[in-house]
Amino acid sequence: MSDVTARPRAIGVPMDRIDGVQKVTGTATYAYEWPLDQPVYLYPLQSTIAAGRVTGVDSALAEAEPGVLAVLSHLNAPTLTRPEDPELAVLQSAEVAWRGQFIGAVVAESLETARRAAGLVRVDYESRPPDVVLRADRGDLCSPVHAAAFGSGGGELQDGSPADSVLGDVDTALAASPIMVDLTYATPMYHNNPMEPHTAVVTWLDGELIVRCSTQGASMSQALISGVLGLEPGRVRVISPHVGGAFGSKVYPHAYAVLAAMAARMVRRPVKFTLTRQQMFALVGYRPASIQRIRLGAGRDGRLTALSHEVIEQTAKAKGYAEQVAVCSRLMYAAPHRRTTHRLAPLDVPVPTIMRAPGEAQGMFALESALDEMAIACGLDPVEFRIRNEPEVHPESGLPFSSRHLTDCLREGARRAGWDHRDPVPRSRRAGRWLVGTGVAASTYPSPRFPGNAATIRLAPDGHYTVRIAAADVGTGTWTALTQIAADALSVPVGQVEMRIGDTALPAASVAGFSAGINSWGTAIWEAADRLRARLRAEHGGIAPAEGLEVTAELPGGNPEAERYAMHSFGAQFAEVRVDEDTGEVRVARLLGMFDVGRVINPKTARSQLIGGMTQGISMALYEHSVLDPRFGHVVNQDFAQYHIASAADVHSVEAHWLDESDPYTNPMGAKGLGEVGITGTAAAIANAVHHATGVRIRELPITLDKLVC
Repeated sequence: MSDVTARPRAIGVPMDRIDGVQKVTGTATYAYEWPLDQPVYLYPLQSTIAAGRVTGVDSALAEAEPGVLAVLSHLNAPTLTRPEDPELAVLQSAEVAWRGQFIGAVVAESLETARRAAGLVRVDYESRPPDVVLRADRGDLCSPVHAAAFGSGGGELQDGSPADSVLGDVDTALAASPIMVDLTYATPMYHNNPMEPHTAVVTWLDGELIVRCSTQGASMSQALISGVLGLEPGRVRVISPHVGGAFGSKVYPHAYAVLAAMAARMVRRPVKFTLTRQQMFALVGYRPASIQRIRLGAGRDGRLTALSHEVIEQTAKAKGYAEQVAVCSRLMYAAPHRRTTHRLAPLDVPVPTIMRAPGEAQGMFALESALDEMAIACGLDPVEFRIRNEPEVHPESGLPFSSRHLTDCLREGARRAGWDHRDPVPRSRRAGRWLVGTGVAASTYPSPRFPGNAATIRLAPDGHYTVRIAAADVGTGTWTALTQIAADALSVPVGQVEMRIGDTALPAASVAGFSAGINSWGTAIWEAADRLRARLRAEHGGIAPAEGLEVTAELPGGNPEAERYAMHSFGAQFAEVRVDEDTGEVRVARLLGMFDVGRVINPKTARSQLIGGMTQGISMALYEHSVLDPRFGHVVNQDFAQYHIASAADVHSVEAHWLDESDPYTNPMGAKGLGEVGITGTAAAIANAVHHATGVRIRELPITLDKLVC
């Protein structure tokens, strides 16, 4: 592995975004903005029932509208060659699996015409009462092992982990523990709401399908879309250089891209299709709701003896999806007896998907809230209690951590937050009518490196380098960070490097998700740079040849060091809240995070990412909640007027800091993932602070005033 310290340093410099000028001047081209010759527009038909089947489609009035080119339904849609994914197999049957599911589409010369014509299509149904309520006492709870019964195979969680784990005898240890807590926490559905809606602009050109879409992974989208349509991957090109936010909802392609491709083939014209904000609540996934029971046992010395984390989460009957909610409890704290389980409730709801820090976001709310309650039961300071239960190695796998500085984060964060001056007694501090409280929670997220990455670097005779990789920039600063990595790997100034990303015409890249993007793409670029430098020295004496020089590095596997080390980012978050004693209004006056994320590539964009995650954690704690109508099976607050998120007025002082550490095993840069660790634990820190301020323990998110005012 190369030694980054021996190279000129672009890494660690707070560079402005390379694409910043394009974005602020409006010249960065997003998916829906690509100019096309004579495009037509698609507007979807969505089911108005949550369960049942379509029995009739009358499209005569719509087809008679001037400008309408086609009306698609299951009656006339092209047959998909490999409809293996129930979510992507659009219009392949009359069955309805959730409210808002695609049941057809209108294609017209203008968007307005398509929308009007869609309202003229009459659809008849045979419906059944929807089953959409998540309860812990359901009789049909099942292990992910049985998820194949409703659309998805395998017995693993979404991240590839086993659904259950056990070490020792948890029940006996809990019964014998002098101090024990048995607590249940709940989190609701949350919907990803990136600023840029989901979009597909598709063109068939000489047998090739060109898809300009908003995606976190052009290469993955190419593979899945081509598979569903029965095309060779080389006949599908996905282009996505700029993405206006994603939060996980754009990792996997959704049915809208397939529907647009089917329509474009039918009418033989380029098709533009973008979802409205309301449509996104039914068609592009969400974070599934969860019910979590945590039992902790401890000795009188405050050391955990047993830990049990049992999760019930919702999924869709159409397609099983199991999120790794309890996996965080497998690594955070030492306890000789431990157990985690995941059970699914298959419902007549849309298919869930990844949302920032999937699994860990919900799991760390429950775990870190329970740790706070256990610390109080043990009569210990919450920071000291966490440090006292710090493991030496991964508690379940036994692997050493590639780096773990959680204790340092807790201590330094406590120092910066003024934790030592805290009176632990609830309701002990006030400012006028405001009750003031402080809380702490730890943060964690894996730092993986994904397989399937390649990078090409071309050296021009004038000494400039062009770096090509189909990576994605979802607004996080990928263009800039990868340029800095390439510059250091090549030992040249950043001005000599040109980055090209976001196109399957470039070498393949894994998705921008799971805090793995920079780890994965940066490693491929570093390897290509090492190979180019070696060839340049060996074959050309270090001088650029007149014809230039090009090298490609393919890294089909992940990180081989992952077999020897557990790789995770960590952090500690400290929240100060103020609660109005009369109304129950909660304000987060200060949120401070101290993180262990390895060597930071670009401090400016890194701080933005961490603060963004922490702010999203404020939303998770206080505002966000997708309200599902149990009568009809749809989310009723499906716009920004009703689906509340933290606005500028809700976010006061938010500070993100990190340790000056490098991880020697994650990648050649020494970096660890930081895109998602910022949201994990945030909600727990706020909930713990609310308890300290009021004496009221909130175990079900969001923390709304009705739960505080009795």
